[in-house]
Amino acid sequence: MDESGLSGNSVAELKEMLRSQGLPVSGNKSLLIQRLMAARPSKSGVWEEVSDASKSNKPVHMSLEQDSGLESPLTFKQRMSTTVYGPLNLGGLIAIGLALIMVTATIFVIQPAWLGFERDYDYELIEFDQDQARNFAQDLVDLGHPEWEGRMSGSVEETNTSQYISQKFQEMGYAAEINEFQVPMHHVNSEPSFRLCVRGAFSLACEGVIISGGSQITSFQHRVDYVIQGFSGQSEYMFNEDITVTDLGNGTDEALWQTATGTIGYVRGDSSRVGNTELYSNAAINDLAGIISVNKNYNCGKIEGNDCVPIFKGTNYDALVEANGGSIPTDIPFITMSKDAGEIFETMVINSSEPASIELIIDVTNDQERSIYAPCGTIQGRTSELVIAGGHHDTVYHGQGAIDDTSGSSSILEMARQIAEVINQTGTPERTIRFCTWGGEEEGLWGSRAYVEQMQSSLSDNLRLYINLDMNHVDADFSNRGNSLRLFTNNEDDYEHIVRITDLYKQERSEIASNYDIQFSLLNGPQGDANEMPCNSDHCPFVYDLNGKNGRAVVCYGSGSWEYHTYLDTMDRFNEESLAISTTIYGTYMRLLAYDLSV
Repeated sequence: MDESGLSGNSVAELKEMLRSQGLPVSGNKSLLIQRLMAARPSKSGVWEEVSDASKSNKPVHMSLEQDSGLESPLTFKQRMSTTVYGPLNLGGLIAIGLALIMVTATIFVIQPAWLGFERDYDYELIEFDQDQARNFAQDLVDLGHPEWEGRMSGSVEETNTSQYISQKFQEMGYAAEINEFQVPMHHVNSEPSFRLCVRGAFSLACEGVIISGGSQITSFQHRVDYVIQGFSGQSEYMFNEDITVTDLGNGTDEALWQTATGTIGYVRGDSSRVGNTELYSNAAINDLAGIISVNKNYNCGKIEGNDCVPIFKGTNYDALVEANGGSIPTDIPFITMSKDAGEIFETMVINSSEPASIELIIDVTNDQERSIYAPCGTIQGRTSELVIAGGHHDTVYHGQGAIDDTSGSSSILEMARQIAEVINQTGTPERTIRFCTWGGEEEGLWGSRAYVEQMQSSLSDNLRLYINLDMNHVDADFSNRGNSLRLFTNNEDDYEHIVRITDLYKQERSEIASNYDIQFSLLNGPQGDANEMPCNSDHCPFVYDLNGKNGRAVVCYGSGSWEYHTYLDTMDRFNEESLAISTTIYGTYMRLLAYDLSV
């Protein structure tokens, strides 16, 4: 078939021709045709001659002996004097030379792995529509709480989010399902209230007063000045109760904790960075009435003037239950304040000579299970081997979570859309492909853990790779905040593929790649080792919870998310271009895995 005849074939047909000859199948249509033309044997060429010779069952030296008329095997000296090692026919010499050239050329075209050549993998970059990714993100943000904007797990907002994602999977052609799990979950029922009152010299009370005489009431603004922390208990402390506040410093002095029983503990966050789990556990052990911590060291002066914005942090449920003697404490409220609000509190309460009263009304239920969700979309392959990509769709309760992790969940939707297009064009994949998003991540990876536990047998036997996208994002103002994206995995083979695909991405989409610092890490140490895979997102259960064996995962984290877990994590910071990098690279790897069982 000549070049014009080959041009009439589709790309898929050309690749099948190349595969049948053991030749590489990467490249555009023109390159595929050139490769087939170069490998085609001529009508009277060496390939046919070599093929004919190979049909003979006789060793070459036996044929030559018979042709020379000898009746017995030749001695070495006789062989040296015969045409066996003497001058050959010119045509035969040319044929052998051409055959050697052809074999050598074939080796360098095919580059067999057994000769030390690196295999030429069929990497084809998937597409990525930045506008569509942003539209997905905006749709998700619009599903947030009408006042607080978040999509907290166990809330109606999370329910609506999971239904939206499942519907999108179905529209793309996936078999969609929503997995539902009952897990321990706290729930913010209504707007909290946090106020201070300093009574003046002639004031008898702070509210319902007979003589108001100079009393001063300061109200702190929810979300801006303070936020509720993970698994906070409820409270209804009123001004007239005059509940005492104990200064606990930075929270590291055990003796101070022991003196704080029945009071609200006040903790200044500093470089010691005592975690929420330790603070709340100490409050339970020492029977405190509440905890107020102040952010004095995280992202100060970066987001809002010189302030340190209050951040939501979760608390380890199991550790807290253990510290409380087997049950979750339900009446120990836990809030975090901004630095500026904390300084007002210190002036009016900790350091004031005037008596001050606190009103702290926290309406939280934390001792019940709630429903969380994991919507998934699946395209069944020819085998049960499985590749899953996921990110979490829940956010902190008090913010849009545009970056954490609307960026990841919108990336998953766009990757799913592009992979569905590939499958529509290419046909049924060899491996089964699945996309999921997870609820419950912010409170302890509840969704992904429950999913892995439920699917334990199937995942242990069939999971080839899990791909996690959690804040795979670089801030819109990356020129001033940093432009790095870190791709990491716990498997050397996966690492090598990701590096090679990234090199291809830099070549073919340099206009985007040149804007960012793409970094790589191989974290293949055992759990607990310095080089372990971190357990700070939904890839952790897929790596460490599979019946005693480590699963394989690839993950991406971005940079510049100063607004992380604050009310300022909004679509104003969103940079859809940065999502293209990890989504395209990991989506391209998923495409390869979908159709090549040898990888």
